Amino acid sequence: MPRRHKSKFKAHEKRRQARGEAQGCEDAQAKAAAEAESTPSSTAQCEDTTQSVPTTGSSGASQRRRRRARAAAAAAAAAAAAAATATATSAAVPGTKSDEESNNQDEERVSPHEAPFYAERPGEDSLSRKPGLLEQYILYRYKMKQPILKEDMLKIIGPNYEERFPEILKKAAERVEIVFAVDLQEIDSTRYDLISKLKLPNNGRVRAGRGLPKTGLLMNILGMIFMKGNCAAEEDIWKFLGLMRIYPGRKHFIYGEPRKLITKDLVRLQYLEYRQVANSDPPRHEFLWGPNALAETTKMKVLQFLSKVNDTIPTAFPSYYEEALREEEERAQARGATGGGPTARVLIPSSVMARSIFPPLLRPEGSNPLGKIIQSRSKN
Repeated sequence: MPRRHKSKFKAHEKRRQARGEAQGCEDAQAKAAAEAESTPSSTAQCEDTTQSVPTTGSSGASQRRRRRARAAAAAAAAAAAAAATATATSAAVPGTKSDEESNNQDEERVSPHEAPFYAERPGEDSLSRKPGLLEQYILYRYKMKQPILKEDMLKIIGPNYEERFPEILKKAAERVEIVFAVDLQEIDSTRYDLISKLKLPNNGRVRAGRGLPKTGLLMNILGMIFMKGNCAAEEDIWKFLGLMRIYPGRKHFIYGEPRKLITKDLVRLQYLEYRQVANSDPPRHEFLWGPNALAETTKMKVLQFLSKVNDTIPTAFPSYYEEALREEEERAQARGATGGGPTARVLIPSSVMARSIFPPLLRPEGSNPLGKIIQSRSKN
């Protein structure tokens, strides 16, 4: 064969061999990236995989392909971490629509998955987060009218904390109570339910369908009326609710339209009395306790609730406590006179009821608006 043809043949063979090696490198890197996406691992492992690929051929092209493979592997790992975080918090209570809107939306359909497992994050105090996770789960199941299952809650806190389940559940129940005025009650050994402190329709929801309880709002209004001398001006009620970011005419994600709920629904249900102030011009209105509020609760119970919210005890507010105690004694005497049988004296615990979490609906800016009213009244 002539020397010229031999040279061309050798050059052709070298180019073909280089293309083959480069193609093998690219195929191996693509395979490594695909495996990283399907089974996410650490970024370091992905880098080791790409570095083991042959790098003969163009060094610049190989480096670019390695960078692309690393980026794909890192993106896959980040997506996997984000998915784990979303799964861990998927039991949170949706809070972007009012109840009236959410009752008519298909988005309110129950999620098909069961209670998620909580994925712990490095460096976090896991135990302190468990009550919050149970609180979210409990409120979500209540809102969706689904049973609150012990099995689900054990899955959420994880096997490492199973022995401390009663302690964690108690803290979660207390947090729900001071925001919504509902008690977590054990129905049987497998399930629980939230029970409203007042006999509002639909177990505290007031309106038909799904939703969160309105009892906490009502208990705060009853407390405000009590602190204002058993009769509160409408402007004072709205000023107080404004501190809780509840405004007339503006839909709230829990309470719907507050003016309708307070001046119509709760008045119709006879938990509040809404009347015009005599001889007022222009007309002004005021609120009082309604017949059902007087029948179902007492000043002492309302004071105990507000004390829990304010991280203290009823006796810390002497004037309110004395008034509430007088009412308890009058009710006891009335029951005795009508043959209601013996009644027990109200006992108030002497130790402060510790609370580490203040409800955002009641303390949106770090302090409860009732606290200032209580303190000013107790100093007098």
